Amino acid sequence: MPSITRRGLAAAAFIAPLAPAVLKAQSWPSGTIRIVAPFPPGGSVDALARLAQPVLERSLGAAVIVENRAGAGGSVGANAVAKAAPDGNTWLFVFDTHAVNPTLLPNMPFDSVKDLDPVMLIGTAPMVLVTHPSQPFRTLAEVVQAGKDRAGGVPYGTIGNGSLGHLAMTQLARRAATTFNHIPYRGGGPLVNDALGGHVPLSIASVAVLAAHLTAGTLRPLAQTGAQRAATLPQVPTVAESGFAGFEAEAWWGVFAPAGTPGPIVARFQQALTAAFREPATARQLTETQQIKLLASGPDELRTFFASQMKIWGDVVRENSITAS
Repeated sequence: MPSITRRGLAAAAFIAPLAPAVLKAQSWPSGTIRIVAPFPPGGSVDALARLAQPVLERSLGAAVIVENRAGAGGSVGANAVAKAAPDGNTWLFVFDTHAVNPTLLPNMPFDSVKDLDPVMLIGTAPMVLVTHPSQPFRTLAEVVQAGKDRAGGVPYGTIGNGSLGHLAMTQLARRAATTFNHIPYRGGGPLVNDALGGHVPLSIASVAVLAAHLTAGTLRPLAQTGAQRAATLPQVPTVAESGFAGFEAEAWWGVFAPAGTPGPIVARFQQALTAAFREPATARQLTETQQIKLLASGPDELRTFFASQMKIWGDVVRENSITAS
């Protein structure tokens, strides 16, 4: 009998600290849920949040709003979430810049690791290096050689300074001992406009940004940056296949919460989000329209992945003295 009592006391002692979190999870959601998309409307992060929004409203029985808080590569919106109450009513959707910003923007008013808890790694997508059909380039090897032959190197455009495309091309230039001349644009729209007009010889962006133009033949793909060829681009070789073994640079999308958000609430939101993204109509839009490989991995997977991305791209920023402007 005493041993049973001791076991009962031990169990009670273990459960007691969890009780408030469990009670909070049971009563959640208790108000409007806010998803912060730290980029302007129309981008891939905004599109993902708005795809999930109606399904989340149905499954959670609460109003869900998407709030666009753009600025500083996503860090303005991320800061707002980092400083929000950890009550399960505020969530952050991010793009790959989230792993670059801690090094690129050393004076951010929050800590990306300590002030935000991982929730879900939504998925990944390769970037694609493309050229206008009027340009002579047909292979990555030709681009690399042109960079060696031309004074000042070959110009290429990206969605912005310090973007993943910028860092990937910087890394490639070092490995290939060639020269590329970076032209930063303020987002995918201006970049694509100049690419289609033939005003910039090369452009690199996620396949989601370029897919329609590749299908239409208005831009010519030269290489993709994933570890393997994307199913939607089976004829386009990877950079690794083009002579740079191990080269990989993929765009990615993830979800974070204010640090300290109760685990049971995080788990419930992550489950609802997974169901939303796996709903056939939503999954089809993700894979066909956004060209994203859906992973829907949990907090532990995102934590590990995020740490590796910060290390990889932080090193590139430091080694090449890249700044945000």
